[in-house]
Amino acid sequence: SRYIELSNGLKTLLISDLSESGEEEEEEGDSGEGTEEESEEGEEEQDTALCIGVGSFSDPDDLPGLAHFLEHMVFMGSEKYPAENGFDAFLKKHGGSDNASTDCERTIFQFDVQRKHFREALDRWAQFFICPLMIKDAIDREVEAVDSEYQLAKPSDSHRKEMLFGSLAKATHPMGKFCWGNAQTLKHEPREKNINTYERLREFWKRHYSAHYMTLAVQSKESLDAMEEWVREIFSKIPNNGLPKPDFSHLQDPFDTPAFNKLYRVVPVRKVHALTITWALPPQEKYYRVKPLHYISWLIGHEGTGSILSLLRKKCWALALFGGNSETGFDQNTTYSIFSISITLTDEGFQNFYQVVHLVFQYLKMLQTLGPQQRIYEEIQKIEANEFHYQEQTDPIEYVEDICENMQLFPKEDFLTGDQLMFEYNPEVHPLVISAALNLLVPDKANLLLLSPEHEGHCQLKEKWFGTQYSVEDIEQEWRDRWAGDFELNPDLHLPAENKFIATDFTLKTPDCPDTEFPVRIVNNEKGCLWFKKDTKFKIPKAYVRFNLISPMIQKSPENLVLFDIFVNILAHNLAEPAYEADVAQLEYKLVAGEHGLVIKVKGFNHKLPLLLNLIVDYLANFTAAPDVFAMFSEQLKKTYFNILIKPDKLGKDLRLLILEHARWSIVQKYQAIMKGLSVADLMDFVQSFKSELYAEGLVQGNFISSESMEFLQYIIDKLQFKRLSVEVPVLFRVVELPEKHHLCKVKSLNKGDANSEVTVYYQSGPRSLREHALMELLVMHMEEPCFDFLRTKETLGYHVYPTCRNTSGILGFSVTVETQATKFNTELVETKIEEFLDSFGEKMASLSDDAFKTQVTALIKLKECEDTHLGEEVDRNWFEVLSQQYVFDRLGKEIDALKQMTKAELVSCFMEHRGQTGKKLSVHVVGFGEAENDPPEDSCSPGVGGDDGGQKTSSYGEVSKLTFLPATSTLASAVVIADIRAFTSSLNLYPYHKILK
Repeated sequence: SRYIELSNGLKTLLISDLSESGEEEEEEGDSGEGTEEESEEGEEEQDTALCIGVGSFSDPDDLPGLAHFLEHMVFMGSEKYPAENGFDAFLKKHGGSDNASTDCERTIFQFDVQRKHFREALDRWAQFFICPLMIKDAIDREVEAVDSEYQLAKPSDSHRKEMLFGSLAKATHPMGKFCWGNAQTLKHEPREKNINTYERLREFWKRHYSAHYMTLAVQSKESLDAMEEWVREIFSKIPNNGLPKPDFSHLQDPFDTPAFNKLYRVVPVRKVHALTITWALPPQEKYYRVKPLHYISWLIGHEGTGSILSLLRKKCWALALFGGNSETGFDQNTTYSIFSISITLTDEGFQNFYQVVHLVFQYLKMLQTLGPQQRIYEEIQKIEANEFHYQEQTDPIEYVEDICENMQLFPKEDFLTGDQLMFEYNPEVHPLVISAALNLLVPDKANLLLLSPEHEGHCQLKEKWFGTQYSVEDIEQEWRDRWAGDFELNPDLHLPAENKFIATDFTLKTPDCPDTEFPVRIVNNEKGCLWFKKDTKFKIPKAYVRFNLISPMIQKSPENLVLFDIFVNILAHNLAEPAYEADVAQLEYKLVAGEHGLVIKVKGFNHKLPLLLNLIVDYLANFTAAPDVFAMFSEQLKKTYFNILIKPDKLGKDLRLLILEHARWSIVQKYQAIMKGLSVADLMDFVQSFKSELYAEGLVQGNFISSESMEFLQYIIDKLQFKRLSVEVPVLFRVVELPEKHHLCKVKSLNKGDANSEVTVYYQSGPRSLREHALMELLVMHMEEPCFDFLRTKETLGYHVYPTCRNTSGILGFSVTVETQATKFNTELVETKIEEFLDSFGEKMASLSDDAFKTQVTALIKLKECEDTHLGEEVDRNWFEVLSQQYVFDRLGKEIDALKQMTKAELVSCFMEHRGQTGKKLSVHVVGFGEAENDPPEDSCSPGVGGDDGGQKTSSYGEVSKLTFLPATSTLASAVVIADIRAFTSSLNLYPYHKILK
């Protein structure tokens, strides 16, 4: 890498991947396949990110959200390249993507693109910081995108907590600002007050988008010299206004106010009981070489014996605990650092929340008494150094984003590692720095935030921007007195013991069978099979092991699906403590309740990985469920299903699949089943029959040899003692063939009072070949940018608008989705706009030039040729083939061959056959609450305040156990409305089971 500073003060780090590729080419050249490999070389994306040292803290008081709005506006054309969607269109054409985000004191922009077009992309992108257009007409439309983003964030409890927390700061501190911005603050109020938003945007850009506090990170396969030449030529034109960078560091102790150190009760959107204990500390960024908060949070968040969570789990009071600092601007900036502990409580834990807080304070007091421990610091350090040394390459985009942000924070020798590594333990420095932070975590400086649906109706205060209902009270005197004194420690709390899972052997193993390009089946019998591939590409001492235990019991009934969910939850709960040590030592495991089987995934350093897999299998073999644990997870799952159903996108997907996939059960049916009540006996019966007949299919990749891999499958078979399947279990569903007309399924959102709606228009093709699947991908890729331009930029229907290529249990189709708000648009109007877009897209397709067609085909081929950046990507792809029992491990290669032979005529006819009279079209609308849908104004039913219905209080939580189907209006009069899904699907043809194999 090379660090340079431009004449205008812009600091730049250039990172070249050139040297690596040179070595690889030589090695691969010897293997006789060099030519093919080399042509793929360099197809990795080239990535760039730029960070500006300004963010929402600098919003003017009379225009909340201006910094965020400007981040949107600079993208909309420049003097040199005036087309409004020009940059996006250019990236889409060349397989790239871009994004931007606004934080409290920083704003980050990034993009990636294919190497051939990298220089031009840099030039187009740099213009946003040199001479953005920001035309008046675009400003009015883009406000709607910002407003849509705010509306989508509104039902999120974490965003609501942040806003409420910010409002507790001193009035003079920018934490209390509304950083999102919406139509009210950026359009309507400025109009009333005669504020010229257009002028103010330009002013803010001139004052704050200055080169001397911008940092740039560029990662490419080009040589450092070439990169430096381009960067100097292109980026030196960014203006430097010579004005000081905005600085807020004098505003210390923003939370040293009477509003802090209280108990806030909050009504959440989701059904959840959660407790957050928060301290505001002096800014800790400067101690990045010690990372005191990281050390403390590592202990607080520990889940092994002697930890806070271990005790809470034993009492059935809590399900999860996170401690620490998320390093977002909200949690850490130049004025303070947050330390918070968030605990997901059970119903019991909620009843005893003061006891839960007490336990946390006891643990902290123990840490303060014992002081920082070198052994523990060095254990964390060893684990993280292993991870850093053998890390699988992170997503290149995230990498350049992190680097350009590090450049704002650290001296240049630490640009690459400052945020990751814990530096050498120094007995002179470390204990002092850690103790200084630790000793501030005392009861009388803590603020408590308690979320629970039980608070509904008792919270009379309302947060200004997100409408969160809350109340505030003093912490109970009895507890305050107890904590003010010298309270006792809890003998069950202690520091973690030494970790036996930390890897020490990093040798790469010598293969015991010939190398293969793709996984090979090395075991195949009636009880299971195993796919294996020794890694020869990434050469790191890690491995991935995955198993799918297939059972016919899972899909038998909604009750079985619920019992399966409870089973997997309790299994994870039973494993949490014994397996936590492994988790800490970067051996990750995940248990997933799959549609047709129990999926077990483990990954990490191979040295101790078999220990972890065996541990999981042992707990599965000896499964037990205590009655209180069963009760706790039954209650929790009711909340989980509820929280899924109130999200419009999740409900829309559930409905679409319920219509399309035969014999699928919906989440509503699962919710009904759990509400009826199930017993421990039901669970144990289910588990018994689940374990009696199975088929175990596995995949092992990485640093294991084939003989070791076979032992994993053998261990599962020996330990679980199951019989082979008596019936074959298909791992997919049969799909209904839609009639050749337009069907509409329209339901009311289950999140009462939420304005968000979702409209998805789906077109079914049918059982198709691999070639046709690639063709559909190409079509959708063509559609992405015009779809965004038409539905978001011009029609301002919503922040999220996108087409998708759909493979539903092997049946092909495509869809267009718009997430909109019922306060502005009615879903049927949105659907007519989608149809307008598809018509205009049809005209575009008819006049598509050969060049444009070729460019798009090349872009898709390049994307498919993209090298995997880490072993996990390759494993995910192969695992999909195993899970779906298709085994086309060379799918990408086959798709690339198909794409090379595609013609423009094929593409046009592929689109046209879905349109017109014979199209098989299904639209699903989840309809939000708002004026455009003729709902009464919002305030009558916001969470926590029951409307007065003749003394009868109504809950703000909707009833999700049944759906409200809505009729169509005259706008979509020609559509056939589905009001009873089973009645509709029972009369339809079913396609045979279909896999896309060739």
